[in-house]
Amino acid sequence: MDIKVWMYVVYLAVSIGLTIWVARALARNGLIFLEEVFADERLAQAVNSLLVVGFYLLNLGYVTVAMKHADPVGSTSQAMEELSLKIGLVLLVLGALHFFNVFALGRYRRNRLRQLATHPPIAPIGRLPMPTAPHGSQLVGSQPGAPQPSAVPPANPPTR
Repeated sequence: MDIKVWMYVVYLAVSIGLTIWVARALARNGLIFLEEVFADERLAQAVNSLLVVGFYLLNLGYVTVAMKHADPVGSTSQAMEELSLKIGLVLLVLGALHFFNVFALGRYRRNRLRQLATHPPIAPIGRLPMPTAPHGSQLVGSQPGAPQPSAVPPANPPTR
């Protein structure tokens, strides 16, 4: 067999093996994340299966499209260089797909949590009057003999 054919065989074997390994790892470990994102176990499993199928389709499609090499391969070193370039591109595509999935699902989760969050209470419009202390008692934290705060502020403040 030609060196180029061996390069294609090794490329396909490594690329398909990497794709299967990454897809299984993402499906196994991503299910926990998806259950947190969707808060429904059945929905998380369904989305996980759909993501795995899409992952296989996109990545294996890229592997087959990127397999073609127009130039002749004259030596084993040229074949290794081309092989490393092609496998490196497959790894970059795998990483980009993973990053996009995590980013999109993280945004979805953040928006869902924001919608489920209770809204903060409305700020008070005015001041509430201070409670009056019965005669002979002290407010907590006040000094004996110190003037006690009145419940209602004076209507006309003293002028100077």
